[in-house]
Amino acid sequence: MGQSNHSALHNFILLGFSDHPKLEKILSGVIAIFYFITLMGNTSIILASLLDSHLHTPMYFFLRNLSFLDLCFTTSVVPQMLVNLWGPEKTISYVGCIIQLYVYMWFGTIECLLLAVMSYDRFTAICKPLHYFVIMNTQLCLKMIIMVWSISLANSVVLCSLTVNLPRCGNNILDHFLCELPAMVKIACVDTTMVEMSVFAVGIVVVPTPLVLILISYGYIAKAVLRMKSKAGRRKAVNTCGSHLTVVSIFYGTVIYMYLQPGNSASKDKDKFLALFYSIITPSLNPLIYTLRNKDMKDALKKLMRVHQDSAKLKRTSKS
Repeated sequence: MGQSNHSALHNFILLGFSDHPKLEKILSGVIAIFYFITLMGNTSIILASLLDSHLHTPMYFFLRNLSFLDLCFTTSVVPQMLVNLWGPEKTISYVGCIIQLYVYMWFGTIECLLLAVMSYDRFTAICKPLHYFVIMNTQLCLKMIIMVWSISLANSVVLCSLTVNLPRCGNNILDHFLCELPAMVKIACVDTTMVEMSVFAVGIVVVPTPLVLILISYGYIAKAVLRMKSKAGRRKAVNTCGSHLTVVSIFYGTVIYMYLQPGNSASKDKDKFLALFYSIITPSLNPLIYTLRNKDMKDALKKLMRVHQDSAKLKRTSKS
């Protein structure tokens, strides 16, 4: 690391919402509540789908991965954010900031690709139902997940390494609540055109390409659903695909809207709120979206609750 970065080696200052001290108190409570919902909701989905043998299918395998990802995604941001919102200091260590930068980019990329993989799973289930379990076999599912996590990690390493190596000339104040790539690029004291072009080029592959594949998949799914004669089959297809499509719409809608906004000072707070939404609010909504219209998941969660109640009863009787 060059001498120009030496003075900023110890920590970074995250301004976050420090311009609005009253808002910080409200936000800390809201974020804590949504983080708790995220932890409980996604953990419940993972446990329920593991304990219920009826949910040992490719669809729920990918849903477990999404829930695990959401747990990791929010945990990489929320604890540090709450510390900064509750305390007078708005700092994060240099090492902590760099780790958060890499991890946040890694998990964000995984979500983009994983949603595309899940849409392919739904396409196969509805358009090729007789060959579904042959095509979506265990080996293929594992390979797809490994590929998603590996590609995302490579993307994070390349882009974040380019950003970290930019000279900052002692600048260590980030106008954000987390160590995000655009915020890190802004504090560089050299021309960042090449890095920004690289981020834009990779962004075209990572964000719009999976979205196009999702839309193509759902185009074929819509045709297949319209050809279905069974109302029950059509309803089940709409329910399972509707949940996934809702998650896709919320996630991609927020990300695309955020990165299409002009980079002026008037939109800084709006950008922060949008980042807050897809980092914290969206992961807490996913369990709700997937369970509201999914009878199998509802039944599995009820079974999980019964198991918990039975174990609690056994503990009480053993004590007495």
